[in-house]
Amino acid sequence: MTSVIQSMLQRYECKNTEDYKNALKEIIQEVALCGLARGDFFKEAAFYGGTALRIFYGLDRFSEDMDFSLCSPDPAFSLSKYFTFLEEELAAAGFSLTVEQKTKTKESAVQSAFIKGETLIQLLKIVPSQPLVAGLQSGEQIKIKFEIDTNPPPLASYETKYALLPIPYAVKMYDEASLFAGKLHAVLCRAWKNRVKGRDFYDLVWYLSRGTKPNLPHLQKRLEQSEKWNPDETLTLPILKEMLCERFKEIDFEAAKKDVRPFIQDERKLDLWSAEFFTAIIN
Repeated sequence: MTSVIQSMLQRYECKNTEDYKNALKEIIQEVALCGLARGDFFKEAAFYGGTALRIFYGLDRFSEDMDFSLCSPDPAFSLSKYFTFLEEELAAAGFSLTVEQKTKTKESAVQSAFIKGETLIQLLKIVPSQPLVAGLQSGEQIKIKFEIDTNPPPLASYETKYALLPIPYAVKMYDEASLFAGKLHAVLCRAWKNRVKGRDFYDLVWYLSRGTKPNLPHLQKRLEQSEKWNPDETLTLPILKEMLCERFKEIDFEAAKKDVRPFIQDERKLDLWSAEFFTAIIN
């Protein structure tokens, strides 16, 4: 199936090593989705997050991780039962990659795993000439994390999306309003230590530019689960705007810009970033 992967790579206008690595990661993400679909994963779970936006909605930034959510809580769910389907699909596409479970140091409703392999090896299999991968170290690894929430907040809505490569497959995913609710929750509640996740704010601008309306009931349930909202009260749009504006005052937007730059091609989109800018576009 290497010829299929080569045709997938041709969709990208790669100009340097970083472009090729980002394109390769995204291709592997799509192959992984195909493997999960073949294993009936999407009968139990839905796709959401930045990678879902990138692949199925055309978000103009690369995304590292793959995020999924069960459609209903199941503490006994095991992500590892799908590893065989993932590895088989990746091998059929010509990738020498493994899937490993991440061991949690504390109790969590989120299960994590990594797709791993040497970046140089994978690129040499799908790129016909050595100069295209100049600058890569021979031992450098590609690493894609995917996580699944086994205790999802309720009231999300779903839709089915279709992809044609590497072979036709279907993916259940959050609809756009529920995806937006998840992103708003991240903007409001993500615990940054020393690194502000600027990708959250980039995606926020993207949603607003599309005029997307958030799934407020689902966002409220997410906030309740994070103990950021009183279940006896109802979240409204004016209250949400107030919460976001207060959050913007806490953000180091220079650090946010630094985080998102490796994932975008046009840095001019960040020029106006400030608390004042985000407050204005929210209102």
